[in-house]
Amino acid sequence: MSAVEVLGPKGPAPYGGIDMLTWARNQLEIADQIVDNPGGGLLFATQSIGQVRSALAEADGVRWREVTELLEQAEDRAVRREFGPARELISQARSRLDQA
Repeated sequence: MSAVEVLGPKGPAPYGGIDMLTWARNQLEIADQIVDNPGGGLLFATQSIGQVRSALAEADGVRWREVTELLEQAEDRAVRREFGPARELISQARSRLDQA
């Protein structure tokens, strides 16, 4: 029987191997583009928004409070199929991330 060499933690690199803010911006850009697409766009978009919101809150809830509130509202609007307001809120959140 041969030995197994464990070199580090298992699983994918956090945020796909890029920094959290770049990942968050990319996820929100995708969500903005597909939120009203039939065939799963709404589901994927709301999941992406929620994942970004959770990651930012976990990283530094105080620093990202305004962004997480915007994303919470965007997710709610998207679920209600208010796509224009959802996109505007996503855009505002992305703008706040760009200022970081």
